[in-house]
Amino acid sequence: MRVCLMVEGQEGVTWEQWVALAQACERSGLEGLFRSDHYTGFHSAHGGALDCWATLSALAAVTDRIHLGSLVSPATFRHPSVLARMVVTADQVAPGRIELGIGAGWNEDEHVRHGFPFPPLAERLERFAEQVEIVHRQWTEDEFDFSGEHYELRGSRALPKPASKPNMIVGGSAKAGTIEPAVRFADEYNTVFATADECRERKRRLDEACERAGREPLAFSLMTGCIVGSDRDDLDARRGRLAEFLGRPVEEVGTGAAAIVGTVDEVVERLRELEQAGVERVMLQHLLHEDVEMVELLGDVARAVA
Repeated sequence: MRVCLMVEGQEGVTWEQWVALAQACERSGLEGLFRSDHYTGFHSAHGGALDCWATLSALAAVTDRIHLGSLVSPATFRHPSVLARMVVTADQVAPGRIELGIGAGWNEDEHVRHGFPFPPLAERLERFAEQVEIVHRQWTEDEFDFSGEHYELRGSRALPKPASKPNMIVGGSAKAGTIEPAVRFADEYNTVFATADECRERKRRLDEACERAGREPLAFSLMTGCIVGSDRDDLDARRGRLAEFLGRPVEEVGTGAAAIVGTVDEVVERLRELEQAGVERVMLQHLLHEDVEMVELLGDVARAVA
């Protein structure tokens, strides 16, 4: 199993903290660093959010090895031609290390605050499906036309092309609205905050859809919350800091069935259970973005499950 770090960039992560986290990922042997694509914080009342793709492009210039990507970019934020070019721009800086996670968009309040249209779910899924196709074709085709319900392109010839086609990750819970576009154009399917049993079922639905379409199964990954400590005292201290950050009682932190919480050995055991359920890669959500030491512990985890 491959292990990546996932950071909620909208919670006031500064540029200096991004660099420290990326360097810790490189030192510790984690495969990559993914970040959310939001403009409004959900937990922190201050700090704000640096733009996702501007941050990833900048990190591409100050790292040498790790993969960098979004998890996930909402189809409601950007025109697909703009999104495709942003990814290619980052790929020019770090060829072969940039990944695009894409989803339909879900947080209505964030859209209202920033003036982004937030149509009903059915329309958001339609836009998402069209974006997945347009981005894929702009990366892989010399010139094409596209005529959909929401986007129309004539003689689209997007240059430059990426050094190699970036890994496209579709995010969802293995339902038709996200599975169908993923099976047609994506390379990986990512689900969030799921237990091993839920992962097993979602992977089954995804594999069946791939089989019906006559294609090889997509890679299957999971993004979920994680707290790891070097020992029980270290773990409890980290849970306490997270409780303070979230404004919740400590006994409520890390108690969800999908959360991965424990010492290094305990986290390794949980990841092996997920691997048996079909998960090939995990993006472990780290909310305490100033805590570089936990990234180093995740490196121990990654080496154990590699």
